[in-house]
Amino acid sequence: MKRIGVLTSGGDAPGMNAAIRAVVRKGIYHDLEVYGIYNGYAGLIEGNITKLELGSVGDIIHRGGTMLRTARCEEFKTPEGQAKGIEQLKKFGIEGLVVIGGDGSFQGALRLTEQGFPTIGLPGTIDNDIPGTDFTIGFDTALNTIIEAIDKIRDTATSHDRTYVIEVMGRDAGDLALWAGLADGAESILIPEETHEMEQIIERLNHGLERGKKHSIIIVAEGVCSGLEIGKQIQEKTKLDTRVTVLGHIQRGGSPSAFDRVLASRLGARAVELLLEGKAGRTVGVQNSKLVDHDIQDILTSKHTLDLNMYRLSQELSI
Repeated sequence: MKRIGVLTSGGDAPGMNAAIRAVVRKGIYHDLEVYGIYNGYAGLIEGNITKLELGSVGDIIHRGGTMLRTARCEEFKTPEGQAKGIEQLKKFGIEGLVVIGGDGSFQGALRLTEQGFPTIGLPGTIDNDIPGTDFTIGFDTALNTIIEAIDKIRDTATSHDRTYVIEVMGRDAGDLALWAGLADGAESILIPEETHEMEQIIERLNHGLERGKKHSIIIVAEGVCSGLEIGKQIQEKTKLDTRVTVLGHIQRGGSPSAFDRVLASRLGARAVELLLEGKAGRTVGVQNSKLVDHDIQDILTSKHTLDLNMYRLSQELSI
């Protein structure tokens, strides 16, 4: 193998640039030519491909987003779109590909592998919803962004004796909400993995009032429902002064944390090693601090699980 490519697909995540840098420099270290594919699978179909040098990935390890940019591409889900992509890879003489993204990106990587084109997937998503790895690239940074926001909101909640409902991202996974809620001592955490009754939320709020508590923080994962709806119900049922904050896409931005930079660097380098070992259709991850790789088909058919012991702990500590 002499030439490999790298692309980022789906939603951006802090640390993607560190992963790109690792793929490029690890590849060049092993005398490979490395090509960057811009705008994800859409750019692959269009042939938006450029050879990357050592300097091409200089000064990016600390930057959020992705220098290769990203896009969602419906056309690549079709056999015709995949054929166009493979044609472009052959045109540039690219013999292996590293795809950085979430489960949708991995679906594209699987299609390429099935058609005989070696592809390795790197889990890059703030949602932390990819099986086979304890953490995904971007999760830690997004988590710290949320925590910083909650800390600031708590200041004003304390000053005005208010109840704040904060909606965070995560799609159908509650990792961001759970970790942020536990880290910030939220009174209630609503996650998709657990059922929730409004009566229980109200009961916890009333219990806090009875012991003299003047303000409360409630974290809602977007996969549960709208934070605005939760805030409306609380206001109606308790008459408490309630405000709602939807953090939105601020959670995707910002300089990646040290953890995400190191994680992305380790995973990116390992992806190149797998290609050089003749492996294909694998995803790279970290479990118990050790690098692992799994069959991409197994990852796509597995279900992401959340540590519900942490959820129970959050309830015990917020009495």
